[in-house]
Amino acid sequence: MITRCAIVWTVCASLLLSGCVSTLFNVPQGTLDEAAYVSIYPWYAEFCAVSEISKKPGFGAEIVPGGPGGHSILYLNGVCRVKDAGYPVVALCGAGDPRPGEGVGISVNDHYANANWIATEGRDFVMHGDLAHGEPLTKASYLRTQAKAKTMGILDGVVFHAEVFDDQPASMSKIDFMYDMSIATDYAINLGRDRYCARVPLDRARMDRVVNYLNAVNAPYRSGREVFNWNVLQNNCTHLAHNVLAVAGVWPEWETNRPLLIAAFDFPVPKNEFVNLMRRTNDMPITDPAALYDDATARAAILEQGWIAMGPGGLAEAERAVQRNDVYNTNLRLIFYDEPTFGHYQERFEKIFSDRRYTDLPTNLHHFATLYAEILARRATPEAANTDDRASFYRKYYHMIAAERAKLDEALGVLWAGPGQRS
Repeated sequence: MITRCAIVWTVCASLLLSGCVSTLFNVPQGTLDEAAYVSIYPWYAEFCAVSEISKKPGFGAEIVPGGPGGHSILYLNGVCRVKDAGYPVVALCGAGDPRPGEGVGISVNDHYANANWIATEGRDFVMHGDLAHGEPLTKASYLRTQAKAKTMGILDGVVFHAEVFDDQPASMSKIDFMYDMSIATDYAINLGRDRYCARVPLDRARMDRVVNYLNAVNAPYRSGREVFNWNVLQNNCTHLAHNVLAVAGVWPEWETNRPLLIAAFDFPVPKNEFVNLMRRTNDMPITDPAALYDDATARAAILEQGWIAMGPGGLAEAERAVQRNDVYNTNLRLIFYDEPTFGHYQERFEKIFSDRRYTDLPTNLHHFATLYAEILARRATPEAANTDDRASFYRKYYHMIAAERAKLDEALGVLWAGPGQRS
């Protein structure tokens, strides 16, 4: 059985749209200081593009290798599973700011019939399962991770499509088979996949909108009014992650279930989306208010919320699958979907992992401190705008920059004082 929230290679090769550049893991690994990050940005979303999966035969469920388009998950710090719901439901974790790792990983999988997504608790378990840092993946630690996932009940109330069970081994129970099919795809990602992750800081109000959206997405499947049918072009794993971030104000919505001939020319691909999010959080023309005004999403976010996605804290992280691995092969691919001659994704990807402002928190904060100082030093007057609407936008833009600069000064103070000093 294939784990198919993957942009399969056959689709990529057959569509005469653009080139698929297949690359192995080729960037430095880096692990963010989670406590330091959360001391400044307790509420954040983290989009992860994860590689194909290639399970060794002869142990548990047989997994046909997924295509090199890979899979994606979305981690939300500050969001928790509603444990007694008997079905995937999420809520904000509590009244105060969340702790490091206090969140859920949201995953979409074509196995599900009565849910679009499920949620797994705890960032470390989402990424590493029950493995300690540096621990190899053995058959024993693999089964231990599944046992913990079952104890957590992450598949409670979830029904798989009947055909998923066609290859269920006679020696496995139905529930054991479900958790075996889901591991390294819906939870414990790095047991069998490489990952590239991009963070975007949010706040409690934006995360509350995200929670309401997620629960609304699952509602028709939970009630039985609809059956979920994953589709690589029209409704894949990255559509949901993209649209969660759209609800938060990061970028425009990506419509699902469009006509096939339209969707074939415009569908989200995990590794592309990773690059797109890093550019959205780090490389928008923030010094040019006229350019931001012309960006409908940025304009609305500034006018209505005094916020845009580009700002400090939009950091990237990469991590390989567990290398000492008795269960999965670890020479894994993850493609871009790009124009073969003039495409820019590989170039942009390489820039992310060669410039420390994209991966290192202090460097990132100081980069934005410099940007904000430059913007405020050459501040234009609202009268420079040629319409009343633009003049209002200019005022709110500069007010936003000044407010973000004040927050950043406070964040730098927290960073140098240490995570425990945050009030």
